[in-house]
Amino acid sequence: MKPTVIRSRGFGNLLLANFRKKLPLVLLAVLVASATAFYCAAHSSRTIKVLVFFKTKGYKHESIPDGVAVIQNLGKKHGFLVDTTKNSEAFTQKNLKNYKVILFLNTSGDVLSEEQQSEMVRWLQAGNGFVGVHAAADTEYDWPWYGELVCAYFNGHPSNPNVRNATLKVIDKKHISTKHLPEIWPRTDEWYNYKNVNRAMKVLINLDEKSYEGGTNGDNHPITWCREFDGGRAWYTGLGHTKEVYKDEAFIEMLWGGIQYAAAIKK
Repeated sequence: MKPTVIRSRGFGNLLLANFRKKLPLVLLAVLVASATAFYCAAHSSRTIKVLVFFKTKGYKHESIPDGVAVIQNLGKKHGFLVDTTKNSEAFTQKNLKNYKVILFLNTSGDVLSEEQQSEMVRWLQAGNGFVGVHAAADTEYDWPWYGELVCAYFNGHPSNPNVRNATLKVIDKKHISTKHLPEIWPRTDEWYNYKNVNRAMKVLINLDEKSYEGGTNGDNHPITWCREFDGGRAWYTGLGHTKEVYKDEAFIEMLWGGIQYAAAIKK
C-alpha cells in the first residue's frame, strides 16, 4: 500500500493565492489613493486671480505704483495671480469671469460706464469679492450700488498737513485681516472723513479722533471694515495714501487678509 501523501501549500503559495484574491481590492485602493493625492495636489495649487484697478478721474495718488508692486509681491509670496490695469474696458463679462477679486487701488471719480457697472454687478453676484483701498471711497458717487458696496464715501480730510499721526483702535481681533494687529495701533496717513456711512458694515478698525485734529465722524469713525453684499464680499481700508505705508509689514499683512476675506479663503 502506498503511503498517503498530504501535499501542503507552502507559506509563499498561500500569500500568492491570497494576493490574487485580493488583487482587485488592492488595485482599487491604489487608484483611490492616487486620485486622492492628485485632487489634494490640484486643490493645494489652485490659485485665486486678482484684478488691480487704478483708474483715476480725480486726484491721482503718487503711491499707486507702490501699491501695485506690493500686491504683485503678495501674489508671488502667496501663490495667487495678479493682473493690473487702469483701462475700464477690462470690465467685460468675458474678462471678469477670470477673477475672484477686484481691487480698487486709489481709484477716483467716475471710472466705469453704465455697461461696465452692470458687468461688475453681475460679477459680484456670482460670489466674488471686492477690495477697496483709500480713495476707492472717492469713486463713483452717482452709482448707488457702488455706494452700498464700499459702504461710505469720502467727505474730506484734514489739511496743512493732510498727512498726520493718529491712533487706531482695532475692534475685531479675530478677523483674518486684523488678527495680527495690536489693539492700539499708532499710524501716519491721510485720514478720511466719511459720509453716507452704511451701518451694515462690520467695523474692524476705528480711528480715534481724539488723537488728531480734523475728524468729523465722532466717536464712531470707521477706517477699515467689511461686509457681505449682493452675493459677494467687500473689504475696505481708508489707509493707503502715502508711499511709506506700502513698506509697512503690518499694513501689507492686513491687505493680504482683506484679499483673503474677499476671496472667501478659509484659514
